[in-house]
Amino acid sequence: MEGLSASVSAEPEKGFGARTIDWIRRHLWFILLVVLPVLVSAIYYGLIASDVYVSEARFVIKAPDQKRSSTSTLANLIQTTGLSAGQEQTNEVLDYIRSRNALADLSKRVNVRATYMRPGTDWASRYPFFRRDSFENLYKYYGRMVNAHLDHDTGLAVVTVKAFTPQDAHAIDAALLDISEKLVNRLNIRAQAKQIAEAEGRVQEAEARVRNARLAMRGYRNTERLLDPAKEATGVLQLSTELTGQRAALQAQLQATLAGAPRNPAIPALRSRIAAIDAQIAGQAGRATGTNTGLASKLTQYENLLVEQEFSTQMLNTANASLEQARAEALQQQFYLERVVEPNTPDMALFPQRLYEILTVAGVCLCLYLVGWMLVVGILEHRPEN
Repeated sequence: MEGLSASVSAEPEKGFGARTIDWIRRHLWFILLVVLPVLVSAIYYGLIASDVYVSEARFVIKAPDQKRSSTSTLANLIQTTGLSAGQEQTNEVLDYIRSRNALADLSKRVNVRATYMRPGTDWASRYPFFRRDSFENLYKYYGRMVNAHLDHDTGLAVVTVKAFTPQDAHAIDAALLDISEKLVNRLNIRAQAKQIAEAEGRVQEAEARVRNARLAMRGYRNTERLLDPAKEATGVLQLSTELTGQRAALQAQLQATLAGAPRNPAIPALRSRIAAIDAQIAGQAGRATGTNTGLASKLTQYENLLVEQEFSTQMLNTANASLEQARAEALQQQFYLERVVEPNTPDMALFPQRLYEILTVAGVCLCLYLVGWMLVVGILEHRPEN
């Protein structure tokens, strides 16, 4: 026992530095995969990361109630519709806010590039973050800092803007609402102009149709030398009726004369007059019907031209009514942007959530380390022994 104690006491004890180096060697992978990332994240989020302020605004696209004037059924058929529903308009505005056009329009009001390159901002958060300064890279960064979405619970459009100062966040958010409102006005003007242009086109088509119908009617009258075949046919029928009555009277006189004085010298004259009236009746009948040039055939063509003229005139009246209605609606704003929540100027930074970010890094690194450790242990247990 004394010899063993002597041998143990003879071994030199390791110093604190040596023990530390041994501990580091044994836990090297834990230090590299867990301790070091957590330490870096704690330094960055605790001391370096810049505060990020968030400004939020909410809006909705509305359409005022419009009372349409009472028009005929034909007018309703050719009447053009206005803009789409307010929900669709809201989606269009949200797509615009997320687009490159919105960034270009926003840059005319606010210096977006200088806002996110503000001195004093940490290198990892500011623009361009080791990338070339270009519009495309600025648009990608803009997509990270600006969010526009639809709240399905309330039906409101929500626009949130992140910036490194409260004033910048408010300025960008307010400018986005202003250019969105101008977009809605442009869509209104475009739709109204299209509606009026379509109505004017229908008026021009109806005027051309009326003009052609009147020219066709004038050509028919000049060719046939008739103002109104219907009135002409009425006159022919009246004359035929009168001639038929005269013939009946002469025929009765002739029958009475033959019965009382068969040799009366007036009988040949009566027969001549009856024959002449028969010829006139036959001529009037031939003039009205029975030939391709009769009034009956001419009346059919005339009625077709008359129907076309009346229908084209009705179309013109209806088109003019629709045009006046389109112009009246153009004087009213079809859709408008209603600001439910104005952009706020935040008084407290919401990001980064420093403790949450550090704990997240620690949890992820620890999980990765444990998964790797389990894999290594499993491989070592199943390796073949020499």
